[in-house]
Amino acid sequence: MRSTFLPFSSPSISEEEIAAVSDVLRSGWITTGPNCGKFEQAFADYCGADGAVAVSSATGGMHCVLQALEVGAGDEVITPSMTWVSTVNLICLLGAKPVFADIDRGTMMVSRETIEPLITDKTKAIIPVHYAGASVDMDPIRELAAERGIALVEDAAHAAGTEYKGERIGKKGTCIFSFHPIKNITTGEGGMVCSDDAELLAKVKSLKFHGLGVDAFDRQTQGRAPQAQVLQPGYKYNMTDISAVLGLGQLAQLDGFNARRTELANRYLQALEQIPGIQPLELPTHDQLHAWHLFIVRVEGDRDGFMAALKQQNIGTGLHFRAVHLQKYYTETFGIERGLLPNTEWNSDRICSLPLCPSMSDADVDDVVEAIKTVLKKD
Repeated sequence: MRSTFLPFSSPSISEEEIAAVSDVLRSGWITTGPNCGKFEQAFADYCGADGAVAVSSATGGMHCVLQALEVGAGDEVITPSMTWVSTVNLICLLGAKPVFADIDRGTMMVSRETIEPLITDKTKAIIPVHYAGASVDMDPIRELAAERGIALVEDAAHAAGTEYKGERIGKKGTCIFSFHPIKNITTGEGGMVCSDDAELLAKVKSLKFHGLGVDAFDRQTQGRAPQAQVLQPGYKYNMTDISAVLGLGQLAQLDGFNARRTELANRYLQALEQIPGIQPLELPTHDQLHAWHLFIVRVEGDRDGFMAALKQQNIGTGLHFRAVHLQKYYTETFGIERGLLPNTEWNSDRICSLPLCPSMSDADVDDVVEAIKTVLKKD
């Protein structure tokens, strides 16, 4: 057994990034400032996006996007239940109804086939989720949304650096990224909205800072114009320069981070291949480049007991996610019972995220595999 605890994830922050944050702190300009604009442009350039707006979290970005799309009472929004609760919470908070699409059992992602039967006259938006660093097969879903005149918003919280058919996620359509500490790059807390819809992006930029007609930092005035007008009621979701300068340093390393994640994931795949009762996610068959945000396995038997036993072996794990439609609020509010989404429920009962981050060594992966063998022998 390991002598030290191996956490499920840990951010990789360099001394240069720490120094850059210190410089911002000493500059006297620590809220939204010039570094936010630099980070927005750098991230848009990285993805090949037409434009980007930095926000304080992916949740805040999703709120602004759905508000900009005028999602509200009487509307329906289709999304998988296998996602973090924030998206579904926002749909409800805006007065709309979440409609849950089932997922592919192997890859845990939605498809046109699972989405199309759910569309009604009330469907206002579709939110597919790129899962664990892999890409949803987007072209059929884009075609469906265009045919029906429905807004499409990609949840790309797991997909920084993911590619679909040779293009990075974020280049096309509207995509929302997360920079939470466990993500492939971090700003502490933060997110980014990328879009090729300039009008939508302008609304998001306004909504994320009180609905003002200018950003929190205006390059011409070196601050916020004091005569700025409120165009509509908005929120307080602007990113700080402290976060943005960290993001700039992290972004410069993203491809290297993802390359190391891929090496570690391949080591897991090879080592786990011969262990019965442990089933990694299947790789999508369409053309895509995996960013390996998470390494997820499905565990036969007592998953929660398996995770607890690994912790006793000094191995941390995660759970991404318990199905949203089975959470107490959603079962009670919408009268949902088990059986609605068989593939989602099958995975929700079995998934476990193993440690994966660029700072891990090959020996760390070997320790996880040996711990899994030890735990399964005890069962």
